[in-house]
Amino acid sequence: MDILWAPWRMRYIKNKPKDKKCIFCQAKLAPHKNYVFIKSIYSMAMLNIYPYNNGHAMVFPLRHTNRLSSFEKEELWDIYKTINNTIKLLDKTLKPHGYNLGINLSDIAGAGIKNHLHIHIVPRWRADTNFMPVISNTKVISQSIEELYKQLIRI
Repeated sequence: MDILWAPWRMRYIKNKPKDKKCIFCQAKLAPHKNYVFIKSIYSMAMLNIYPYNNGHAMVFPLRHTNRLSSFEKEELWDIYKTINNTIKLLDKTLKPHGYNLGINLSDIAGAGIKNHLHIHIVPRWRADTNFMPVISNTKVISQSIEELYKQLIRI
């Protein structure tokens, strides 16, 4: 079995307040402050401030829910279109070779924010892993979130 090491995420795990308000609901109130780069009728896309890779984005419904079964057909279609538009925008901006997409339903499944469903979109490149995380406990992300955000909202 292969193991994906992500030691740079410890800062997020250790500093996560237990009574923190929902980041997705907060993003609806202050989109620019929260790196929201797409807003549609029923969903938004924002950059993850604790990325696994450069361009790590999250798409989330505007409605605060953690159940796929609670969505109407129009909401699901809108979320899918926002995922697709996010990938198109990241393709144009970063030109990755592929993507990992994921939904973690419940804390048991790994959801860091378990009460508001969200979809992770992680751009991937050939050979985007190297010795740094293993040898020096450091993940190298070569672009600042602010710089990437400016590029995404310009397109």
